[in-house]
Amino acid sequence: MSVSTNDLRNGMTLDLPEGLFNVIEFQHVKPGKGGAFVRTKLKNQRTGAVIERTYRADEKLEQAIIDKREMQFLYRDGTEYVFMDTSSYDQLQVTNDQLGDTTSYLKEGDDAVLQFWGDEIVGVELPAAVELTITETEPGVQGDRVSGARKPATLETGLVIQVPLFVNPSDKVKVDTRTGEYLTRA
Repeated sequence: MSVSTNDLRNGMTLDLPEGLFNVIEFQHVKPGKGGAFVRTKLKNQRTGAVIERTYRADEKLEQAIIDKREMQFLYRDGTEYVFMDTSSYDQLQVTNDQLGDTTSYLKEGDDAVLQFWGDEIVGVELPAAVELTITETEPGVQGDRVSGARKPATLETGLVIQVPLFVNPSDKVKVDTRTGEYLTRA
């Protein structure tokens, strides 16, 4: 489906010759002389690389239609993750490569939105924050309240994050899925 550069929106996905790109930023520029143009920042769906491109105003680009499906993570089967479509109850096996670093935040029973382009998974949307249990960290010491001091903690998914000194093993913590940072105890 063709879309004009005048109709670009943040979050829109474009099917360019170099691959699939998300529009991060766009700016319409109308100089004093010469034709108007659109300056864009695009992020490659597969590699995460960000490129800047300039297009003429009203130039036609190919828009990729992304199908978003709400899925529930059921369990791990070797190197694959098994998801269930919450509307059709169909099960789908997804590889580690297709999920990328989102595997650090997924535990059984969690919901995620898988983005499909045809039959290919091109992205995964997680909630902004998830609750995970700490499996390993140094126990907190009474009175050890140095402001801002941190220690490493291993979560149930294997992810290692920095947490405040008062957090103990088996505590549930909220983690920001965009930055991988500790937010609060749950």
